[in-house]
Amino acid sequence: MLIPQARGTLSERVFPQLTGGLEDTASAGLGRGGDADSRDDAAVTLWALQELHYRGFDDVDDALEWHPAVHALRWELEADLEARLRERHADLVPRPEDHTAEGLAERLFAMVEADDGPSLARHVETTATRDEVEELLRHRSVYHLKEADPTTWVVPRLEATVKAALMEVQLDEYGGGDPARLHHHLFARGLAASGMSADYGATVDEASAAVLEQNAALSMLGLHRRLRGAALGHLAAVEASSSGPSRRMARGLQRLGFAPEMVEYYTEHVEADAVHEQLAVRAICGALVEREPHLAGDVLLGAAICLDLEARTATDLLARWDRAA
Repeated sequence: MLIPQARGTLSERVFPQLTGGLEDTASAGLGRGGDADSRDDAAVTLWALQELHYRGFDDVDDALEWHPAVHALRWELEADLEARLRERHADLVPRPEDHTAEGLAERLFAMVEADDGPSLARHVETTATRDEVEELLRHRSVYHLKEADPTTWVVPRLEATVKAALMEVQLDEYGGGDPARLHHHLFARGLAASGMSADYGATVDEASAAVLEQNAALSMLGLHRRLRGAALGHLAAVEASSSGPSRRMARGLQRLGFAPEMVEYYTEHVEADAVHEQLAVRAICGALVEREPHLAGDVLLGAAICLDLEARTATDLLARWDRAA
Protein backbone atom coordinates (compact mmCIF):
# COMPACT_ATOMS: atom_id res chain seq x y z
CA MET A 1 0.00 0.00 0.00
CA LEU A 2 1.21 3.49 -0.89
CA ILE A 3 0.65 6.68 1.10
CA PRO A 4 -2.85 8.00 0.25
CA GLN A 5 -3.54 11.03 -1.88
CA ALA A 6 -3.39 14.38 -0.08
CA ARG A 7 -6.68 16.18 0.52
CA GLY A 8 -5.55 19.64 1.61
CA THR A 9 -2.84 21.88 3.00
CA LEU A 10 -1.72 19.66 5.87
CA SER A 11 -1.61 16.33 4.04
CA GLU A 12 0.06 18.02 1.05
CA ARG A 13 2.86 19.04 3.41
CA VAL A 14 3.08 15.86 5.49
CA PHE A 15 2.88 13.06 2.92
CA PRO A 16 5.88 14.11 0.77
CA GLN A 17 7.97 14.45 3.91
CA LEU A 18 7.01 10.96 5.02
CA THR A 19 7.91 9.44 1.67
CA GLY A 20 11.09 11.53 1.61
CA GLY A 21 12.33 9.93 4.82
CA LEU A 22 12.40 12.77 7.39
CA GLU A 23 16.15 12.32 7.71
CA ASP A 24 16.74 15.48 9.72
CA THR A 25 14.73 15.15 12.93
CA ALA A 26 15.48 18.69 14.02
CA SER A 27 14.20 20.30 10.82
CA ALA A 28 11.39 17.89 10.06
CA GLY A 29 8.55 20.29 10.72
CA LEU A 30 5.47 18.34 9.71
CA GLY A 31 3.15 21.16 10.67
CA ARG A 32 0.41 21.56 13.25
CA GLY A 33 -2.98 19.94 13.49
CA GLY A 34 -4.54 23.36 13.05
CA ASP A 35 -2.96 23.63 9.60
CA ALA A 36 -5.59 21.28 8.16
CA ASP A 37 -7.92 23.23 5.93
CA SER A 38 -10.80 20.75 5.95
CA ARG A 39 -12.25 17.78 7.80
CA ASP A 40 -11.06 15.58 4.92
CA ASP A 41 -7.52 16.94 5.23
CA ALA A 42 -7.29 16.31 8.98
CA ALA A 43 -8.92 12.88 8.73
CA VAL A 44 -6.67 11.47 6.01
CA THR A 45 -3.54 12.85 7.71
CA LEU A 46 -4.42 11.27 11.05
CA TRP A 47 -5.40 7.99 9.43
CA ALA A 48 -2.03 7.82 7.64
CA LEU A 49 -0.02 8.60 10.77
CA GLN A 50 -1.87 5.92 12.72
CA GLU A 51 -1.46 3.43 9.89
CA LEU A 52 2.29 3.48 10.55
CA HIS A 53 1.47 1.38 13.65
CA TYR A 54 -0.28 -1.27 11.55
CA ARG A 55 1.12 -2.41 8.20
CA GLY A 56 2.68 0.88 7.14
CA PHE A 57 3.26 2.01 3.56
CA ASP A 58 5.54 0.68 0.86
CA ASP A 59 6.85 4.19 0.20
CA VAL A 60 7.43 5.20 3.85
CA ASP A 61 10.38 4.00 5.94
CA ASP A 62 9.18 1.78 8.81
CA ALA A 63 11.58 3.65 11.12
CA LEU A 64 9.28 6.68 10.97
CA GLU A 65 6.68 4.86 13.09
CA TRP A 66 8.39 6.27 16.20
CA HIS A 67 9.71 9.54 14.76
CA PRO A 68 9.12 12.36 17.30
CA ALA A 69 7.75 14.75 14.67
CA VAL A 70 5.24 12.12 13.54
CA HIS A 71 4.10 11.56 17.11
CA ALA A 72 3.82 15.26 17.85
CA LEU A 73 1.46 15.80 14.93
CA ARG A 74 -0.50 12.62 15.58
CA TRP A 75 -0.95 13.70 19.20
CA GLU A 76 -2.36 17.06 18.11
CA LEU A 77 -4.77 15.55 15.62
CA GLU A 78 -5.94 12.90 18.08
CA ALA A 79 -6.35 15.49 20.83
CA ASP A 80 -8.58 17.53 18.53
CA LEU A 81 -10.64 14.47 17.53
CA GLU A 82 -11.02 13.36 21.15
CA ALA A 83 -12.05 16.85 22.27
CA ARG A 84 -14.73 17.03 19.57
CA LEU A 85 -16.08 13.60 20.46
CA ARG A 86 -16.13 14.34 24.18
CA GLU A 87 -17.92 17.63 23.52
CA ARG A 88 -20.60 15.83 21.50
CA HIS A 89 -21.25 13.53 24.44
CA ALA A 90 -20.65 15.90 27.34
CA ASP A 91 -24.09 15.11 28.81
CA LEU A 92 -23.29 11.38 29.08
CA VAL A 93 -22.74 11.10 32.84
CA PRO A 94 -22.46 7.74 34.60
CA ARG A 95 -25.09 6.95 37.25
CA PRO A 96 -24.05 5.39 40.57
CA GLU A 97 -25.33 2.02 39.35
CA ASP A 98 -23.16 2.26 36.23
CA HIS A 99 -20.17 1.54 38.46
CA THR A 100 -21.44 -2.03 38.91
CA ALA A 101 -21.29 -4.80 36.31
CA GLU A 102 -25.06 -5.28 36.11
CA GLY A 103 -25.87 -1.58 36.15
CA LEU A 104 -23.36 -0.87 33.38
CA ALA A 105 -24.68 -3.74 31.27
CA GLU A 106 -28.21 -2.39 31.60
CA ARG A 107 -27.06 1.09 30.54
CA LEU A 108 -25.08 -0.19 27.54
CA PHE A 109 -27.93 -2.32 26.24
CA ALA A 110 -30.31 0.61 26.71
CA MET A 111 -28.00 2.88 24.69
CA VAL A 112 -27.92 0.42 21.81
CA GLU A 113 -31.69 -0.10 21.96
CA ALA A 114 -32.34 3.66 21.97
CA ASP A 115 -30.05 4.34 19.02
CA ASP A 116 -32.21 5.74 16.24
CA GLY A 117 -29.53 6.48 13.66
CA PRO A 118 -30.19 5.63 10.00
CA SER A 119 -29.54 2.01 9.05
CA LEU A 120 -27.30 1.21 6.12
CA ALA A 121 -28.07 -2.48 6.61
CA ARG A 122 -31.81 -1.88 6.22
CA HIS A 123 -31.16 0.09 3.04
CA VAL A 124 -29.02 -2.74 1.69
CA GLU A 125 -31.67 -5.32 2.59
CA THR A 126 -34.52 -3.50 0.87
CA THR A 127 -33.68 -0.87 -1.75
CA ALA A 128 -29.95 -0.38 -2.34
CA THR A 129 -28.53 -0.84 -5.81
CA ARG A 130 -25.55 -3.05 -6.53
CA ASP A 131 -23.40 0.02 -7.18
CA GLU A 132 -24.35 1.49 -3.79
CA VAL A 133 -23.54 -1.73 -1.96
CA GLU A 134 -20.20 -2.07 -3.73
CA GLU A 135 -19.39 1.48 -2.67
CA LEU A 136 -20.38 0.66 0.91
CA LEU A 137 -18.17 -2.44 0.91
CA ARG A 138 -15.24 -0.38 -0.37
CA HIS A 139 -15.74 2.07 2.49
CA ARG A 140 -16.09 -0.77 4.99
CA SER A 141 -12.91 -2.43 3.76
CA VAL A 142 -10.80 0.33 5.35
CA TYR A 143 -11.67 -1.27 8.69
CA HIS A 144 -12.74 -4.81 7.85
CA LEU A 145 -9.40 -5.69 6.26
CA LYS A 146 -7.79 -5.09 9.65
CA GLU A 147 -10.80 -6.17 11.69
CA ALA A 148 -10.18 -6.55 15.45
CA ASP A 149 -6.60 -5.25 15.24
CA PRO A 150 -7.26 -1.85 16.92
CA THR A 151 -8.85 -3.58 19.92
CA THR A 152 -5.91 -5.94 20.28
CA TRP A 153 -3.77 -2.98 21.37
CA VAL A 154 -5.82 -3.00 24.60
CA VAL A 155 -4.99 -6.57 25.64
CA PRO A 156 -1.73 -5.96 27.59
CA ARG A 157 -3.34 -3.05 29.46
CA LEU A 158 -5.85 -5.21 31.32
CA GLU A 159 -5.79 -7.41 34.39
CA ALA A 160 -6.27 -11.16 34.07
CA THR A 161 -10.07 -11.48 34.28
CA VAL A 162 -10.86 -8.83 31.70
CA LYS A 163 -7.90 -9.83 29.53
CA ALA A 164 -9.07 -13.45 29.36
CA ALA A 165 -12.61 -12.41 28.39
CA LEU A 166 -11.34 -10.06 25.70
CA MET A 167 -9.08 -12.78 24.31
CA GLU A 168 -12.08 -15.08 23.99
CA VAL A 169 -13.68 -12.55 21.65
CA GLN A 170 -10.44 -11.82 19.82
CA LEU A 171 -9.73 -15.52 19.30
CA ASP A 172 -13.01 -15.80 17.38
CA GLU A 173 -12.16 -12.64 15.41
CA TYR A 174 -8.85 -14.21 14.44
CA GLY A 175 -10.43 -17.49 13.32
CA GLY A 176 -9.59 -19.61 16.34
CA GLY A 177 -6.05 -20.00 15.02
CA ASP A 178 -7.13 -20.91 11.47
CA PRO A 179 -5.85 -18.28 9.01
CA ALA A 180 -8.67 -19.09 6.60
CA ARG A 181 -11.28 -18.19 9.24
CA LEU A 182 -9.89 -14.80 10.27
CA HIS A 183 -12.73 -12.34 9.91
CA HIS A 184 -10.65 -9.95 7.86
CA HIS A 185 -9.69 -12.85 5.59
CA LEU A 186 -13.37 -13.77 5.16
CA PHE A 187 -14.11 -10.18 4.15
CA ALA A 188 -11.20 -10.13 1.69
CA ARG A 189 -12.32 -13.44 0.20
CA GLY A 190 -15.85 -12.05 -0.20
CA LEU A 191 -14.58 -8.95 -1.96
CA ALA A 192 -12.44 -10.97 -4.36
CA ALA A 193 -15.26 -13.39 -5.14
CA SER A 194 -17.51 -10.40 -5.88
CA GLY A 195 -15.03 -9.00 -8.41
CA MET A 196 -13.74 -6.25 -6.12
CA SER A 197 -10.24 -5.42 -4.92
CA ALA A 198 -9.29 -7.19 -1.70
CA ASP A 199 -5.93 -5.44 -1.36
CA TYR A 200 -5.32 -3.90 2.04
CA GLY A 201 -5.82 -0.13 1.91
CA ALA A 202 -6.78 -0.15 -1.77
CA THR A 203 -9.89 1.99 -1.27
CA VAL A 204 -8.69 4.57 1.26
CA ASP A 205 -8.58 7.34 -1.35
CA GLU A 206 -12.29 6.82 -1.88
CA ALA A 207 -13.16 6.76 1.83
CA SER A 208 -15.16 9.71 3.11
CA ALA A 209 -14.04 11.87 6.02
CA ALA A 210 -16.72 10.18 8.14
CA VAL A 211 -15.30 6.73 7.40
CA LEU A 212 -11.73 7.87 8.09
CA GLU A 213 -12.81 9.46 11.39
CA GLN A 214 -14.53 6.20 12.38
CA ASN A 215 -11.30 4.34 11.81
CA ALA A 216 -9.11 7.02 13.40
CA ALA A 217 -11.28 7.12 16.53
CA LEU A 218 -11.05 3.35 16.98
CA SER A 219 -7.28 3.38 16.51
CA MET A 220 -6.94 6.27 18.95
CA LEU A 221 -8.91 4.41 21.62
CA GLY A 222 -6.76 1.32 21.18
CA LEU A 223 -3.41 3.11 21.07
CA HIS A 224 -3.82 5.06 24.33
CA ARG A 225 -3.74 3.15 27.60
CA ARG A 226 -5.72 5.89 29.37
CA LEU A 227 -8.59 5.29 26.88
CA ARG A 228 -8.83 1.53 27.48
CA GLY A 229 -12.28 1.91 29.01
CA ALA A 230 -13.55 3.75 25.94
CA ALA A 231 -11.97 1.17 23.62
CA LEU A 232 -13.86 -1.62 25.39
CA GLY A 233 -17.07 0.39 25.46
CA HIS A 234 -16.73 0.84 21.71
CA LEU A 235 -16.26 -2.92 21.34
CA ALA A 236 -19.37 -3.57 23.44
CA ALA A 237 -21.49 -1.27 21.28
CA VAL A 238 -20.19 -2.88 18.08
CA GLU A 239 -20.97 -6.39 19.29
CA ALA A 240 -24.35 -5.49 20.79
CA SER A 241 -25.51 -3.75 17.62
CA SER A 242 -24.10 -6.09 14.98
CA SER A 243 -26.11 -9.31 14.83
CA GLY A 244 -29.36 -7.90 13.41
CA PRO A 245 -27.69 -5.60 10.85
CA SER A 246 -25.43 -8.47 9.75
CA ARG A 247 -28.53 -10.56 9.04
CA ARG A 248 -30.03 -7.70 6.99
CA MET A 249 -26.76 -7.22 5.11
CA ALA A 250 -26.68 -10.92 4.21
CA ARG A 251 -30.24 -10.77 2.89
CA GLY A 252 -29.47 -7.68 0.84
CA LEU A 253 -26.33 -9.20 -0.62
CA GLN A 254 -28.29 -12.30 -1.60
CA ARG A 255 -31.01 -10.11 -3.14
CA LEU A 256 -28.43 -8.40 -5.32
CA GLY A 257 -26.63 -11.58 -6.34
CA PHE A 258 -23.33 -11.05 -4.53
CA ALA A 259 -20.96 -14.00 -4.22
CA PRO A 260 -21.76 -16.56 -1.48
CA GLU A 261 -18.37 -15.76 0.10
CA MET A 262 -19.46 -12.16 0.67
CA VAL A 263 -22.75 -13.31 2.15
CA GLU A 264 -20.86 -15.75 4.39
CA TYR A 265 -18.88 -12.94 5.99
CA TYR A 266 -22.11 -11.45 7.32
CA THR A 267 -23.83 -14.73 8.23
CA GLU A 268 -20.73 -15.56 10.29
CA HIS A 269 -21.33 -12.37 12.28
CA VAL A 270 -25.01 -13.07 12.90
CA GLU A 271 -24.13 -15.99 15.13
CA ALA A 272 -20.74 -14.88 16.45
CA ASP A 273 -21.82 -11.39 17.52
CA ALA A 274 -24.92 -12.69 19.31
CA VAL A 275 -22.48 -14.49 21.62
CA HIS A 276 -19.89 -11.74 21.65
CA GLU A 277 -22.35 -9.08 22.82
CA GLN A 278 -22.80 -10.80 26.19
CA LEU A 279 -19.06 -11.31 26.56
CA ALA A 280 -18.24 -7.73 25.57
CA VAL A 281 -20.90 -6.08 27.72
CA ARG A 282 -20.81 -8.26 30.82
CA ALA A 283 -17.57 -10.25 31.00
CA ILE A 284 -15.39 -7.45 29.59
CA CYS A 285 -16.92 -4.04 30.36
CA GLY A 286 -18.79 -5.21 33.44
CA ALA A 287 -15.71 -6.87 34.90
CA LEU A 288 -13.60 -3.83 34.04
CA VAL A 289 -15.75 -1.39 36.03
CA GLU A 290 -16.00 -3.80 38.95
CA ARG A 291 -12.22 -3.54 39.25
CA GLU A 292 -11.81 0.04 37.99
CA PRO A 293 -15.07 1.91 38.72
CA HIS A 294 -13.58 5.24 37.61
CA LEU A 295 -13.59 3.93 34.01
CA ALA A 296 -17.39 3.66 33.80
CA GLY A 297 -17.71 7.07 32.17
CA ASP A 298 -15.15 6.20 29.51
CA VAL A 299 -16.87 2.88 28.78
CA LEU A 300 -20.12 4.77 28.13
CA LEU A 301 -18.24 7.34 26.06
CA GLY A 302 -16.72 4.64 23.87
CA ALA A 303 -20.15 3.10 23.25
CA ALA A 304 -21.60 6.51 22.39
CA ILE A 305 -18.72 7.26 20.00
CA CYS A 306 -19.31 3.96 18.21
CA LEU A 307 -23.04 4.56 17.71
CA ASP A 308 -22.59 8.24 16.85
CA LEU A 309 -19.88 7.79 14.23
CA GLU A 310 -21.76 4.92 12.60
CA ALA A 311 -24.86 7.15 12.37
CA ARG A 312 -22.82 9.99 10.87
CA THR A 313 -21.31 7.65 8.28
CA ALA A 314 -24.75 6.29 7.37
CA THR A 315 -26.21 9.78 7.11
CA ASP A 316 -23.37 10.86 4.84
CA LEU A 317 -23.67 7.90 2.47
CA LEU A 318 -27.47 7.82 2.33
CA ALA A 319 -27.61 11.56 1.59
CA ARG A 320 -25.08 11.17 -1.21
CA TRP A 321 -26.96 8.26 -2.78
CA ASP A 322 -30.23 10.17 -2.50
CA ARG A 323 -28.72 13.16 -4.31
CA ALA A 324 -27.37 10.90 -7.05
CA ALA A 325 -30.70 9.13 -7.57
